[in-house]
Amino acid sequence: MKIELPQKVTMIIQNLQLHGYEAYAVGGCVRDSILARRPEDWDITTSARPDEIKKLFNRTVDTGIEHGTVTVLIGKDSYEVTTYRIDGAYEDGRHPKEVRFTRSLKEDLRRRDFTINAMAYNDEVRLVDIFGGMQDLNHHLIRCVGDPKERFSEDALRILRAVRFSSQLNFPIESKTAEAVKELAPTLKNISAERIQAELVKLLVSPHPERIRDAYELGITKVILPEWDAMEGVEQNTPHHQYDVAEHTIHALKNVKRDKILRLTMLFHDMGKPEMKTTDEKGRDHFKGHALVSEEIARKVMRRLKFDNDTVKKVTRLVCYHDYRAEATPKNVRRAMNRIGVELFPYYLAVRMADAKAQSSYRRREKIENIIETRRLYQKALLTGECVTLRQLAVGGRDLMELGMRPGREIGSMLSELLEYVIDDPKRNKKEILCDYVKEKLGL
Repeated sequence: MKIELPQKVTMIIQNLQLHGYEAYAVGGCVRDSILARRPEDWDITTSARPDEIKKLFNRTVDTGIEHGTVTVLIGKDSYEVTTYRIDGAYEDGRHPKEVRFTRSLKEDLRRRDFTINAMAYNDEVRLVDIFGGMQDLNHHLIRCVGDPKERFSEDALRILRAVRFSSQLNFPIESKTAEAVKELAPTLKNISAERIQAELVKLLVSPHPERIRDAYELGITKVILPEWDAMEGVEQNTPHHQYDVAEHTIHALKNVKRDKILRLTMLFHDMGKPEMKTTDEKGRDHFKGHALVSEEIARKVMRRLKFDNDTVKKVTRLVCYHDYRAEATPKNVRRAMNRIGVELFPYYLAVRMADAKAQSSYRRREKIENIIETRRLYQKALLTGECVTLRQLAVGGRDLMELGMRPGREIGSMLSELLEYVIDDPKRNKKEILCDYVKEKLGL
């Protein structure tokens, strides 16, 4: 098998070989190349020790030298070059107690998580596949290298990575590997929130976010996202829905593009429904106020998983307004743009569309036509520069002070009132008209 290595990767490998060392591209880049996917990163493994690597290249960074990793810089690109190693005993389900360097490629590949990630390649030897990675790629399987219980005991995050790779590649998890996942899923509690977050996001933005159901069935969400488990089996006996809350959420995830903010919003948008569910005397279910509860759950979960503030702010706002519906009139759309935010508004429209498509056919056409008309009016408002924010108002705080108003809350309240006045009719956004309005309010 021939893999086209990038020129700079070939240069690194050949330089190491010229000086008597073995060197290979290894791991995900080999897997992705075989699958005709474009690798995100190219990692290199070598028999050279870190100090030997550093002598052979002009520009290096000690990124993980205690674990044998040196980053080699070539032009604007960087490549991680790691010495063959054998991991010692794992005492915390995450880090080996010690790392021993070895001259054996086989020993280095043996410590890796899954067979499809335990292949190496260079142009001289070609593909090195000791643990059956090609066979598992051909059979579309996620399988651990060696004993899955040992691999998962070494680093519990691999339990979540199994489902993540399953979602990215649409490969089922091999039966013994799945059994080990189910047995050892509780050990995920030892993994840091940041590492859980990174894997969860990769799963969500994958081509198959529905694999989160596998995470549920294998007991993973019970540990890292129990809020998902609360949605499972919660029926929605209403004309607007045909699935339970969890199944609806899966369809909504699949209906929106692979964007971190959008996928997180769809994950959380109905998490408040189990708590807010009521059933009337006719047997119909209602979920009044679920958006606000979903917003609070989203904020709590995202804080727990250490998401950055910007992501938390955007996702919680979209969750809060995901069910915000009004007749598609210019005034209503301007008001919605003001409440939700001009920049977030396209996300809001995408969220509503994904939600509507994941519901029943009842009034679906009407809902979608409303969204399409809302989008048209939003785009028109942008093109004509209609005022929907305080920044766009024809007057500011200084103008109001010149009319005799004192600095402080009074001015803030008046500016908000003026904005509502202009949102009702954009033609009013003229300094003279707004100043006259203020004078009348002040009795001047």
